[in-house]
Amino acid sequence: MGHPVNLKLVRQRAAEVRESITVETLLAQATDRLRRAGSDAPRLEAELLLAHLLDRSRAWLLAHPEARLSPAQQVRYEEMVARRAAGEPLPYITGHAPFYGLDFLVSPAVLIPRPETERLVDLALDLTRSLCEANSPPSLTVADVGTGSGCLAVVLARRLPQTRLYALDLSPEALALARRNALRHGVADRIRFLTSDLLQALPEPVDLIVANPPYVAEDEWDRLPRSVREHEPRLALAGGPDGLAVIRRLLAQAPAHLRPGGWLLMEMGAGQGEAVLTLAQAAFPTAQIALHPDLAGHQRILAVHRASHAPQHASRSTQELSTLPQVRRVSDAKPCFK
Repeated sequence: MGHPVNLKLVRQRAAEVRESITVETLLAQATDRLRRAGSDAPRLEAELLLAHLLDRSRAWLLAHPEARLSPAQQVRYEEMVARRAAGEPLPYITGHAPFYGLDFLVSPAVLIPRPETERLVDLALDLTRSLCEANSPPSLTVADVGTGSGCLAVVLARRLPQTRLYALDLSPEALALARRNALRHGVADRIRFLTSDLLQALPEPVDLIVANPPYVAEDEWDRLPRSVREHEPRLALAGGPDGLAVIRRLLAQAPAHLRPGGWLLMEMGAGQGEAVLTLAQAAFPTAQIALHPDLAGHQRILAVHRASHAPQHASRSTQELSTLPQVRRVSDAKPCFK
């Protein structure tokens, strides 16, 4: 959306305004600018930015159209609107993103949580009920691979109070932000944060592995929205030539880290179902394996249920699985990033 903006000039122009402007006028101006820049929801975005700046609700803005901003607030709001018009994702501007009914701190160091990933939480909560029933006392250990903002680990910790969790990520900046989110939501004492290449640093086998790994193929990169390509961390998105490089490594490591009777849940690209199913069957030849659709009907989540008494030799080694041929994609479906 739009072109790069010189924020220094924005400050200078805004500072020249001597009269305060009402909420109604500012919202109208911002909405027009965001519409011209190509926003799909310019009024909503204008309201969200102003509500964040003033630390008020959108309802308050609508109820107080006559309220006036100070010159300093006007400058700050112009800067925020300019950043959004230039294509920066709104959650990076406000520093916040919603996920599963909770508010999460976000930064360009982490992927912005997306509504479709909430389906992964739904499945995890459903499956852990059966795991808890099988354990006495009902305590579980969960690993969140590539935790990013920590949204999966934090939500599961909140919903499963007797669960211990590991939040794993290769990025120290992401882990620091995930720890802050865990502290904000009161679950940091039950989550251990580890710098790890996928599962390599996990100190013990777990009952549940959840993961939203990078799965965008090289030929899909240019089709991603500009706001994703230019602002979100490539480390959390790019999955190699076929989009399966990280998924392939994760499935190769998983058998050594998943307890008998445990589950693995992993998000994947909309067109990767057949390929991921093949890789999962190679890694877990005796497990029950299924694919689950998102709300649009695309197969987006892999579920692996390891047998309660899986033989030790059942899984392929990392080297064996890594040498499997690259499996073709099911379709050229666009990656699900908004």
